[in-house]
Amino acid sequence: MNYKKIKAESTTITRDLINFEKGTNNIYESVVIIAKRSNQISQEIKQELNQKLDEFASYTDNLEEIFENREQIEVSKYYERLPKPTLIAIQEFIDDQIYYREPEVESHKTRMDIE
Repeated sequence: MNYKKIKAESTTITRDLINFEKGTNNIYESVVIIAKRSNQISQEIKQELNQKLDEFASYTDNLEEIFENREQIEVSKYYERLPKPTLIAIQEFIDDQIYYREPEVESHKTRMDIE
């Protein structure tokens, strides 16, 4: 996923709490959903960064090559400039781009339908 195209803020801003209740009617459930999505995004970014940095991995102990690798530095700077995973998850939640479900509510409805 290209996280650079997401219109998330790169710095922390003050948010209206009412925006977090629109899908769940409970701010705490919304925060849990955002936190879980943030962890997913963080893991995806970390895996992608590790794959790109593995391309530059050298298994020799030559210090000159380690300090001279500008491409690796540019890749690292790119990922440092990305918005934080929490900010991306908040923006996705506000834009209704996160799919979530409540399994206990669904199973409870099913039991009531059977009776």
